[in-house]
Amino acid sequence: MSLFKSGNPTLSEGRFRDTVINIGSSEAMTVRGTLNKFGFMLIMLMGTAFYSWKEVANFGENIMGLVLGGAIGGFVVALVMIFKKEWAKFLAPLYALLEGLFIGAVSAMYEASFPGLVANAVGLTFGVGVSMYFLYSFRIIKATERFKSVVMTATMGIAIFYFLVWILSMFGINNMSFLHEGSTFGILFSLGVVVIAALNLILDFDMIEQGAAIGAPKYMEWYGAFGLMVTFVWLYLEILRLLSKISSRD
Repeated sequence: MSLFKSGNPTLSEGRFRDTVINIGSSEAMTVRGTLNKFGFMLIMLMGTAFYSWKEVANFGENIMGLVLGGAIGGFVVALVMIFKKEWAKFLAPLYALLEGLFIGAVSAMYEASFPGLVANAVGLTFGVGVSMYFLYSFRIIKATERFKSVVMTATMGIAIFYFLVWILSMFGINNMSFLHEGSTFGILFSLGVVVIAALNLILDFDMIEQGAAIGAPKYMEWYGAFGLMVTFVWLYLEILRLLSKISSRD
């Protein structure tokens, strides 16, 4: 039976076990070190997000450049990091900076249509993140094997569904209106995705804790922080989408 699992593809048992070597405790990964690095990356993300937000607000024609540059650049950096985990110390902060450009531009577009929406989404995202951390820390929600399997299956199902929708859209097939419109089913769908994204944080916290327990090297703190940020960004985007659907009904 697997020691730990995460629905986040960047955070898996194999990626941590492959790095385990005989090292001193001062050179091993810790939970606190990982969370500190995640906090540092979050500050970097917020910095470039603010810059991107201002650019979009002042020069609307730069929107797609920031969105595509941040998204594609972040994706490329993430792929490199998955195969070169020892580079995480340098690539994880770069990933945060690029994601900030993407997040800031997307947020500005939503804010233009629904004033005040972004502040609510940011607040809810942090609230959910902190709540999930305490629920995990006090073992109110336990990352059992069954829990992990259910969340991982649901996460993979969502990923496959989004991928198929993207492929169909390339052929001009856009009949999934509930993904963007504020219908009752659309809101319930987004709410379900938000719940799954939030539960992935439980798996990520468990993975980080287990990674520290098995003595993963120090650079895996950066990799663990990167993986946690992937889930955090996904959660924010899904909350943003959910709130926009609700606001469109007003």
